Amino acid sequence: MGGFFAVASKTDCVFDLFFGTDYHSHLGTRRGGLVVYGKKGFDKAIHNIENSPFRTKFEKDFNEMEGSLGIGCISDYEPQPLLIRSHHGTYAIATVGRINNRKELIQQVFASTRTHFLEMSGGDINATELVATLINQQDNLLEGIRYAQEQIKGSMTILLMTPKAIYVARDKMGRTPVAIGRKDGAWCAAFESFAYLNLGYKAARELGPGEVVIMTPETVQTVCAPGTDMRICTFLWVYYGYPSSSYEGVSVEEMRYRCGELLAEADKVHDVHPDTVAGVPDSGTAHAIGYANRSGVPFSRPFIKYTPTWPRSFMPTMQRQRDLIAKMKLIPLHDLIQGKSLLMIDDSIVRGTQLRETTEFLYRSGAKEVHIRPACPPIIYGCKFLNFSRSTSEMDLIARRVIRKLEGEGTEPDLEAYTDPNSDQYHAMVKEIEKELNFSSLHYHRLDDMLDSVGIEPCKLCTYCWNGKE
Repeated sequence: MGGFFAVASKTDCVFDLFFGTDYHSHLGTRRGGLVVYGKKGFDKAIHNIENSPFRTKFEKDFNEMEGSLGIGCISDYEPQPLLIRSHHGTYAIATVGRINNRKELIQQVFASTRTHFLEMSGGDINATELVATLINQQDNLLEGIRYAQEQIKGSMTILLMTPKAIYVARDKMGRTPVAIGRKDGAWCAAFESFAYLNLGYKAARELGPGEVVIMTPETVQTVCAPGTDMRICTFLWVYYGYPSSSYEGVSVEEMRYRCGELLAEADKVHDVHPDTVAGVPDSGTAHAIGYANRSGVPFSRPFIKYTPTWPRSFMPTMQRQRDLIAKMKLIPLHDLIQGKSLLMIDDSIVRGTQLRETTEFLYRSGAKEVHIRPACPPIIYGCKFLNFSRSTSEMDLIARRVIRKLEGEGTEPDLEAYTDPNSDQYHAMVKEIEKELNFSSLHYHRLDDMLDSVGIEPCKLCTYCWNGKE
């Protein structure tokens, strides 16, 4: 995944760019980058942020950079923004998204022109470099951006900065958000809408799916009208979005309250009587508050997340180490665990490793029961539109491993049946996950209830990871 921030200002933009980009640190763990354009031309800095926060790595650059235009990016994968010199002139570019047909596009480029790509470690091609190469196939930047978005299978939001302006292009189906802010003498664009509030900007609007605007210090002008179809990622509200953000006018925090309330309503049919309800921090907390408010079961925090020296950016690439560090961040409060029947709400169950270890630790700490209520349905399909996970196989998903166990090796299961909460296959899958992860009980959120929690038209929401429908 990744986040971005862009500023076009009549005065120096570096302060706003630095802190606006930093506010996206929860969306990426590997690389951070800033590019500004000023009297000295383009000035770029990219740093590894795997072992230290964005602010620490960019403090020196913050004090030395100057310019009135700037783009910044936090990335989970490729280093960016990149500086590109082409027949369009020199420009800076950053992207957020996923290219599923990367090999085909690279071969297409090789067939049409003599060019080259710089390989990253592991032999991968930088996705942002590929996007720039596609843009350069056309006669002007706007045509190039539109061409790139048409050619890419997946999703791609693009920031492109010239010496005069910043092009901001939301991905074709609006799977990721773009919020525009305004204050006297400046405009900004951000993934997270809260990122500009403390910098003095007020919300102006959100870009529509596929919309392209040109941003200058004076104005934001639409140069490619938005499309009518949208499939914004629902998981942004459930998990990835920051609590103080909103997308399409829907608050993340309030959505999670509603989500927890509907979980509590659905739980009335189950013979479960917990002493307390708690959220797995941080993203499960708001869901748990909503559950507690509706059910009357007291809210508690049997785990506290230790954050002073454990920023999210400090996460190794090896999954085993990531799981260990995720567990080390959670500090238990034995007085709130001993002898209790706990109902825990997590945003989701992906692999199941961390939640299994958390549950086992609760039992060892004296918990009488541990009931689990994920705030979304079982994840059965790996995301094909955004880089939400480093998983290379859908078999990393606990639901898919259990389905294979139930169906047997070498079979082609009817996955649609496993997404239907009223089917025998679905109930068998949930029961097996409950058994494997050693929960006292497990009941997932229903898809229809979760979508009701968002409150916008279901046809505008992407639900692919839960039901396989694009």
